[in-house]
Amino acid sequence: MGIHTLIKTSEYHDSVTLMSVAKELTAYPGVGDAAVIMGTESNISLLKESGLYSKEVEKATPNDLIITFSSPQELKEKIFIETDRLLNQKPSSEAGAAEHRPRTIGSAIKAHPDLNMAVISVAGRYATGEAWNALRNGLHVLLFSDNVSLNDEIALKKYARDHGLLLMGPGAGTALINGIALGFANIVPKGPVGIVSAAGTGLQEVSTLLAKSGVGITQGIGTGGRDLSEDVGGIMMLESLKALQADPNTKVIALISKPPSKGVAEVILDQVANGNKPTIVGFMGSNPDDWVGLPNAFPAKTLEETALLAAKAVRSGIKDPFETIKQQTMELKKKAFDLGSSLGHSQRYLRGLFSGGTLCYEAQVIWKELIPDKIYSNAPLRKEDKLSNSNQSQGHTVVDLGEEEFTVGRPHPMIDNDLRIRRLLQEAKDPEVAVIIMDVVLGYGAHPNPASELGPAARRAIELAKNEGREIIIVSSVTGTEQDPQVLSKQTAILSEYGVIVCESNAAAARLVGMIVNRD
Repeated sequence: MGIHTLIKTSEYHDSVTLMSVAKELTAYPGVGDAAVIMGTESNISLLKESGLYSKEVEKATPNDLIITFSSPQELKEKIFIETDRLLNQKPSSEAGAAEHRPRTIGSAIKAHPDLNMAVISVAGRYATGEAWNALRNGLHVLLFSDNVSLNDEIALKKYARDHGLLLMGPGAGTALINGIALGFANIVPKGPVGIVSAAGTGLQEVSTLLAKSGVGITQGIGTGGRDLSEDVGGIMMLESLKALQADPNTKVIALISKPPSKGVAEVILDQVANGNKPTIVGFMGSNPDDWVGLPNAFPAKTLEETALLAAKAVRSGIKDPFETIKQQTMELKKKAFDLGSSLGHSQRYLRGLFSGGTLCYEAQVIWKELIPDKIYSNAPLRKEDKLSNSNQSQGHTVVDLGEEEFTVGRPHPMIDNDLRIRRLLQEAKDPEVAVIIMDVVLGYGAHPNPASELGPAARRAIELAKNEGREIIIVSSVTGTEQDPQVLSKQTAILSEYGVIVCESNAAAARLVGMIVNRD
């Protein structure tokens, strides 16, 4: 196998096209791995960590397209020809079905003057200009693109705030606006809970857990992950909170984030206290005692608690959330004892393979209380617990496979299971591993049938361990609803059929795993 690289100067394709082409190349017979990316400095840096780096990529500028793959030398030219074909193929359409598609925001507004929102997903260096164009035309914006500078984000959000507009993002992958799912989102019922989230899969987990409780939402607003930093100041969470406080259809509000900066948290919580609606504060990893007794604020440690508290606040007959979790924990403890009895004494470690960054974070928050040992991660709670090499586990390890170091030039793991399957089989070979946990996220934009690939892979992992005289436990949760295209019950049934232990929530799955490895 050799690394082969081609630079196409001044050639741009959208990220969806690049991910699709990279996936096709990776599946091409004889190809070990492949990346198709723009030549930005950050992308080149990530290539160095991915095993697809060659000196030729240094010649690329941010305006150039990099195609790089590993394969035998004799396949090199064939694969370059195949790449050209994939990049230039036109989407098929039924005869007579073609319609005019505006090529600019201005022409879209001219053709549809009633538009009030733009979804922007272009390369980061173009995204800022398009966002300004949309805002100045009076449009709310879902800025799906990342690689937008911090200064640009602050300027965009201040302008949006001053003009009564939403600027969701950058890097806002999920929103549910007026019942319409945008980005990676699920089909959930309309109802009285409004959500503001700085985390995409956090919004998905809470909204789908609410749906399982028979509760719907008014709006699900994504702010982008940097919004609650000291620099940005929580501009969009604050404005979204005010909007939901003023919305007559929203009866309860849920806020979701990793720990905000202290000053930003104070500003947000002051607005909660000055409002008139119960607000579930799901700032995971923060100390909830800091806002106990604050008017209108109900602290939640996890996404699961956030959903249960919000459901309890709007629907009579729902059990006390903390009693529900206490009962669930007792049942999980018994299951952990039964499962753990099949493990060898040397099988001590957990391995987490997550597609959702917030679900990865929630699991670590739960394990912090259950497991006395250090949990290593590429996205840890504490900087000192960061993995030295994200491709190599050590001790207890949990990996967010949606981080850029894994997704450069490749589809996100919610779209493509290949990387996770490879890592699953790698972890199953480690004789010290007791249990592997993974999330499965459904909804628009996600893989059309993830269990059909992850289930058989889990079975192979279980059999691989068994052939070496060991048992291995694989645990999962499924974030989704019955109305999602993939169908929640169908995905759960497939995973269970292949030997995966499926839990009701990501938090429940994390508790079970923590109890299994801490069974002594």
